[in-house]
Amino acid sequence: MIYWDESKQRWVGAISLGYTPSGRRRRPKVYGKTKTEVRGKLRELRKELEVGDRTPANYAVADAVNDWLARGLKGRDPATVSKNRILAEKHVLPLLGRAKLRELTADDVDDWLDDRAEVLATSSLRVVLSILRRSIDHAMRRDKVRRNVTLLVEVPEGQAGRPSKSLTLDQARAVLAAARWSRLYAYVVLSLLVGVRTEEARSMTWKHVHLRPAGDVPPHAEVWRSVRRHGDTKTRKSRRTLKLPALVVAALVEHRYRQQDERIAYGLLWDASDLVFATTTGQVLDAANVRRAFRSIVKAAGLAPEWTPRELRHSFVSLMSDHGIPVEKIARVVGHGSTTTTEVVYRKQIRPVITEGADTMDVIFGEPAHEA
Repeated sequence: MIYWDESKQRWVGAISLGYTPSGRRRRPKVYGKTKTEVRGKLRELRKELEVGDRTPANYAVADAVNDWLARGLKGRDPATVSKNRILAEKHVLPLLGRAKLRELTADDVDDWLDDRAEVLATSSLRVVLSILRRSIDHAMRRDKVRRNVTLLVEVPEGQAGRPSKSLTLDQARAVLAAARWSRLYAYVVLSLLVGVRTEEARSMTWKHVHLRPAGDVPPHAEVWRSVRRHGDTKTRKSRRTLKLPALVVAALVEHRYRQQDERIAYGLLWDASDLVFATTTGQVLDAANVRRAFRSIVKAAGLAPEWTPRELRHSFVSLMSDHGIPVEKIARVVGHGSTTTTEVVYRKQIRPVITEGADTMDVIFGEPAHEA
């Protein structure tokens, strides 16, 4: 159907496609200055509909990305959604957002990636390309576009990322000394001497920490949880039970007494979450706050402020390796390597407690001195 629209001062062509599930009529339209122009646009529209491409003429990359952010990340952790939105708003929408999705080409995407390679590391380029790729996939599943041109491009080499580093033994001792009177002391000691991930430390509860177990079982922690959305560790192999070095046991005992005092002080305001590492009101620690507190510690230790809590885990691996521990054992302790069938299948049992990490750290750092 072709008709004159007085308000727009344009000829309008429309095709009826029935109704949406909500009862709203589907009528894609095209516009032109003459009937001939509109007839040509209607022919093109019918061809697109015949091959399943119903992309509106003005459906842009920004629409696809925003649709994916709104509908394609349901059930994901809020932090994941926020991260994707920030990256999309900073690196995708300003440069590609206005492009019509059906007109987007592989060359457009290549040019965009080359531009971003001037400011982003290679790993970050992969992430922003993934955002665009998944957004177009989301649009394809809804018949908004015929193909995904991002599948035709490769990620270029980006800027050199910030390499992870590890503390030397002298630096590690300095960090422990600087952290001694910090609320983060036990957190730092556990991360450095046991090698747990920061996400595992922040979610650890006291019921999973056994400082004085019965029988011949050594003090240990069950690293079974993380702050991820569903509470599980990063991988199945990451779920492990680790013996605690003596210095960690002493730090956790002291930390528990301090936490009990805070619980009494805050009374009903205390969050009964049973977290080992929490705020002064018992709530989960924010990762950004942990990083800020750790920066203060490394600064007090005389180190550059760019050190991060996750590098305590790298330092654990490095110190173990420097002490002659085979990489297979180190990988087992940190949850990266293969484990026995018993540890994988029956991972809720306390035994076997992995002792290599704690025994080595007791040799390196020694046992804590007891006050008279």
